[in-house]
Amino acid sequence: MKTNIFSIATAITLGASAVWGSPSSSEKRDSITPITVKGNAFFKGNDRFYIRGVDYQPGGSSKLADPIADADGCKRDIKKFKDLGLNTIRVYSVDNSMDHDECMKALADAGIYLVLDVNTPKYAINRADPQKSYNDVYLQYIFATVEMFAKYDNTLAFFSGNEVINSGNSSSAAPYVKAVTRDLRSFLRARKLRHVPVGYSAADIDTNRLEMAQYMNCGTDDERSDFFAFNDYSWCDPSSFSVSGWDQKVKNFTGYGLPLFLSEYGCNTNTRKFEEVSSLYSTDMTGVYSGGLVYEYSQESSNYGLVKVSGNDVKELPDYDALKTAFSKTDNPKGDGDYNQTGGANACPPKAAPNWDVSSDSLPAMPAPAKKYLTEGAGKGKGFDGDGSMEAGTESTTTATAGSGEVSGATSTSTSSSSKGAAPGIKVPQLPMTTVVVGLVTAMSTLFGASLILL
Repeated sequence: MKTNIFSIATAITLGASAVWGSPSSSEKRDSITPITVKGNAFFKGNDRFYIRGVDYQPGGSSKLADPIADADGCKRDIKKFKDLGLNTIRVYSVDNSMDHDECMKALADAGIYLVLDVNTPKYAINRADPQKSYNDVYLQYIFATVEMFAKYDNTLAFFSGNEVINSGNSSSAAPYVKAVTRDLRSFLRARKLRHVPVGYSAADIDTNRLEMAQYMNCGTDDERSDFFAFNDYSWCDPSSFSVSGWDQKVKNFTGYGLPLFLSEYGCNTNTRKFEEVSSLYSTDMTGVYSGGLVYEYSQESSNYGLVKVSGNDVKELPDYDALKTAFSKTDNPKGDGDYNQTGGANACPPKAAPNWDVSSDSLPAMPAPAKKYLTEGAGKGKGFDGDGSMEAGTESTTTATAGSGEVSGATSTSTSSSSKGAAPGIKVPQLPMTTVVVGLVTAMSTLFGASLILL
């Protein structure tokens, strides 16, 4: 049987794609550069990346809708995103039974990244009963979401939770939030998906924000987050870097080993001029912070909107012009913004009840029935119509062994030891042998010509 060498090359290429776990060329959704982590900063290729974004959930919590599944609405709003000078949006809930290709491609074509919360109102950790709500039904749902969105190069990050800890008493749920973060990272590695950074969005409280940040960056490498974010409304115009207290937060987080950004900001107590933008993207803060997300794009009941959406009509509100002006006159720092190149883990915070009620560094083990998703995949998501997970499924009954979240043969090469000085950046995976063979075949075809035939 005679086989053209280019047929062999094609077959090997397809095989390599399957081993690598990335979409084949025919399935590639976009051509935007994925964001990675180095030290305590995000990078786009070799360039420091600062998040300039908005929180995007038209309809708000009272009218649950998936803006990424609404291609027409998405394209309508992309025009405003570009006009504002945004590079990122945050979406709080998506329906993982829907298709998102069209909107994600349109966002990528516009150079816009997505930070995605994996939870929904019905599938989340319940701070009042975290052990019961951390179960296999819940993990199947969020794994399905991650599996769906990891294929897009413009998925910047996943939030494992949002404001689960909102008081001293609720800090007892912290081990479950951290376990979810560990599980999402393990799932990405086990399924050989792109290692999209995974982290947590903390509430705007001083009670235990710093402790939560330290907690998400302590322990073995598999237990640590890829970044940490928090909501911050303490700068209310007119204000300043020192009057707002942002100078003290920079001081508190100096030396922190993970990328840090604001998952919500933009106090609306007074007229918003977004004066904080000039500080957030200055070297006063960029050694610690990597930008932030303004709350919020559309006008909802809380009156934080930049625009008012009515069908296909989008009306710009005064805050829209204020933010556009603030962004347009504020450049990113030149160079690397004085980021912490080393990064690394910190010690776990000691128990300090009632504000920090976590007495052990140990985490709950992944619920036994959920482990099959690491090898078989999550399957189809239940979407917004699902029954929910807080009262369903098998909960965790054991404590995990430190380092058990590591996956043999995973795309991440981090070790299970506790990192004291190593940067927590996303590791570059080793090339599989099939990729090397493709390169050899390509070289041979170039050398001998397209007419070469193998007998």
